[in-house]
Amino acid sequence: MHYATRVMGAARDVQSTPMHSPVNWALLGLVIERPSYAYELAQRFERTYEGALSLSSVSHVYTALAALKNRGLIEEVPGVRVGRRPRRFTATAKGLSDYREWLLSQLSEDRRRQRLFVLQLAALTRDPQGALGIVADYERECLQEAANTPLLGGQGVASVGGSELAARLIAEEHRLAVGAKLAWAQYARRELNDLASGRVPPR
Repeated sequence: MHYATRVMGAARDVQSTPMHSPVNWALLGLVIERPSYAYELAQRFERTYEGALSLSSVSHVYTALAALKNRGLIEEVPGVRVGRRPRRFTATAKGLSDYREWLLSQLSEDRRRQRLFVLQLAALTRDPQGALGIVADYERECLQEAANTPLLGGQGVASVGGSELAARLIAEEHRLAVGAKLAWAQYARRELNDLASGRVPPR
């Protein structure tokens, strides 16, 4: 087989394989936000995703950018490069479309994990006291998460990666999500207490 044909086939294989790296997706999001150089992206990544995602090194960014470019998600900003001036990247239409689809897929993945937790907890219906202990631990984790969530006040909140909007969205999402989890924990406790007292037979 001709070398060029093999290269084109390998490129098609890469593009058709799902991209699972959260770092690559995060970097794509930063490029969508605004075109950037690799070193600038590394700095923006650290500011934006501190505590949520981490880079092994700055070279990690170069590897990720190469992967994104091979998939047709980003491209080099057109223009004449002078000497060793770094390349600046921007997102393609495919990059923006794939990024939107990936964001939506994260919602269903979070829902799947939560459903899996509930189904596995239900396996303890013949040991309701043990299940109640897990619900109590779950509730403590939720309360700890609530305590670590910044409050929205009249003076605004500290920015996330330079964005006060991102900080407000994160704070409100945390508040609502923790509230829903605590409400579920209270419901689960009532159901399990009924089960433990014999008022509800295990099914």
